[in-house]
Amino acid sequence: MPLLDPKTWQSRPLGGGEHAVTEPATGEELATVMLASPEDVASATAAARAAQSAWAAAPHFVRAAALRKAGDLFSEHAEELTEWLVRESGSIPGKAGFELHVAAQECYEAAALASRPTGEVLPSEAPRLSYTRRVPVGVTGVIAPFNAPLILSIRSVAPALALGNAVVLKPDPRTAVCGGLFLSAVFAEAGLPEHLLHVLPGGPEVGRALVADPLVPVISFTGSTAAGRAVGEAAGRHLKRAHLELGGNSALIVLEDADLDAVISTAAWGSFFHQGQICMTTGRHLVHSSLYEEYVERLAAKADSLAVGDPHRAQVHLGPLIDSGQLTKVHGLVTASTGRGARLAAGGTHEELFYRPTVLADVDESSPAYAEEVFGPVAPVRSFGTLDEAAALAADSEYGLSLGIVTRDTDRGLALADRIPTGIVHINDQTVNDEAVAPFGGVAASGTGARFGGAANIEAFTDVRWTTVRGDVAGYPF
Repeated sequence: MPLLDPKTWQSRPLGGGEHAVTEPATGEELATVMLASPEDVASATAAARAAQSAWAAAPHFVRAAALRKAGDLFSEHAEELTEWLVRESGSIPGKAGFELHVAAQECYEAAALASRPTGEVLPSEAPRLSYTRRVPVGVTGVIAPFNAPLILSIRSVAPALALGNAVVLKPDPRTAVCGGLFLSAVFAEAGLPEHLLHVLPGGPEVGRALVADPLVPVISFTGSTAAGRAVGEAAGRHLKRAHLELGGNSALIVLEDADLDAVISTAAWGSFFHQGQICMTTGRHLVHSSLYEEYVERLAAKADSLAVGDPHRAQVHLGPLIDSGQLTKVHGLVTASTGRGARLAAGGTHEELFYRPTVLADVDESSPAYAEEVFGPVAPVRSFGTLDEAAALAADSEYGLSLGIVTRDTDRGLALADRIPTGIVHINDQTVNDEAVAPFGGVAASGTGARFGGAANIEAFTDVRWTTVRGDVAGYPF
């Protein structure tokens, strides 16, 4: 029996009007959803707050069981959910499978949080028991983007629920189903009590209402740095925490001892996976001058060999960009870069939303596709001569999300990584990696530090409460 039924997947009416769910590969309308209005936010948060207290008081094994069941459902309905991810978000089936795997693991890891000891006994000057414990924040607001819609929703939703919170989720309307209504259907089937998870697909005005809502003390936002700055500023005005996972322009450094036979596949994956629409995408290839020309030639040949097309109807390596706005941005950065002297070694062309994997050589800081986050399948390549130069080039970015270093000398790679400020480092791998057990986040313009994964989730979605207990009422001088 299908998990998702377009006739019943939104349990209550929303005030933002109808929205066509379209397939970027074909433009075909897949379904219709109702969008939320700012007024819907207040009613959702009120219902969530009313339901949350009983959920927080539920035995830990009850919350854990719901999370484990949700994890199982992602596997049980994998075929159905894969089709939605492929058709609505433009994912190839392998990427959709990865999202489903991570979603299940996020639920299993979150289930373990429900029974995790979260407090400590403190020394006290008075004759009393003094201790801290972690308590749920209440209602968590989650704002998620289109590019990895399932992962980037579930990694906040699952731990927040497991720790005793209710959640109001605003997915990007371009992926309202696989980034939002998926989760609603899964958790309903898993037995999550009513009103603990509200899904409000909508635009920026709905996000602003969620950030401003007085019943939402914590916002978990994943998206662009520009939007994240606005969210962080608004959250600060309202004296609430905002966990911001933002953009990146991550570097892959290839040292002179690297094995090019092995590294080209790694490099191509880093830049071209999911059409480059990943915050961790390898946006800058920094290659030792002794390998540079061969690297460019071989990476360009790899790019030219990759199939681009409709991932629902053909076996391809890259699907479509999400929409025409993203296409305009990507192609604009490529053409602006070639106009400033970059050499087009591969790609740079498109048919409708299908953009060829692109390699740009001879780039520098004046090349927009090198200096900025492209969010498309573009690999800018630049040479360096010394480790000092490699470290300086890699660190010369407003972003600090992920870093890859390829070398046969892992100690040398680790020493180099210590000189470059990022939230994530991978030695002998590209920049796009994610695991439910690992903390995730960047520094500088890439966000407000590591969150997700174990203790980071507890920090994100609970508050610390200090409690003391005395046997007798305390006496005072007056």
